[in-house]
Amino acid sequence: MKIATFNINGIRARIETLTGWLSGAQPDVVVLQEIKTQDESFPYEPIADLGYNIEVHGQKSFNGVAILSKLPLEDVRRGLPGDDGDEQARWIEATVAGRRAIRVAGLYLPNGNPQPGPKFDYKLGWMQRLHRHAQGFLADEMPVVMLGDYNVIPEPRDAAHPEKWTDDALFQPESRGALRRILFDGWTDAVRLREPDSPRGPFTFWDYQAGAWQKDNGIRIDHVLLSPQAADLMIDLGIDREERAKDKPSDHVPVWVDLDA
Repeated sequence: MKIATFNINGIRARIETLTGWLSGAQPDVVVLQEIKTQDESFPYEPIADLGYNIEVHGQKSFNGVAILSKLPLEDVRRGLPGDDGDEQARWIEATVAGRRAIRVAGLYLPNGNPQPGPKFDYKLGWMQRLHRHAQGFLADEMPVVMLGDYNVIPEPRDAAHPEKWTDDALFQPESRGALRRILFDGWTDAVRLREPDSPRGPFTFWDYQAGAWQKDNGIRIDHVLLSPQAADLMIDLGIDREERAKDKPSDHVPVWVDLDA
């Protein structure tokens, strides 16, 4: 089962970018971030025509997440538990009913800039809620893939120029520490499982400004976290870097994991 994450950065503006990648890469399940549209305005038809079931948790002009799946989706839940007043559309999860059921959770973690300030406080509070919910997944002892745009640069090697990110919310000790606490509970960073000794990168995001793509001035903020049961099923992992060089690209590229499921 090939499960991917893709921050599409506006699905209506990049529907051809998305469908072109779907047709070529043939993922079984995809979580999308930054769809930037309400549920009723989501472009269902061209995606459904490719054989995908679609579940959306949208928001007007900002945020928004979705799950696309060639297999049936069950027990779909929208919104990260722990704050009934949080109206930002950043979380969606569902069980993918294949030969082996897999729980897939797609997330768009808050950016947190500028920091310090209320946006950074919201980011850290959101990560505390994520940690609690992730602990519940582990207690269930089923294969879980928790993937998306985490807006956290875990280590200096995950940025081409880490010194330029020292004041950014993505690279603050508090943000990195919050992600480490989740990992230390038993989650596996699938990219580091595949490339544990890489001294630089790989990257998943290149800004549109200052020739970042051409200079390979990237960062790794799109992560695939596997529960122990899911990590045992991992066959392969990839980052579709070439998508960033195509016409009208997102500033993120897809990251995928293949599980024996």
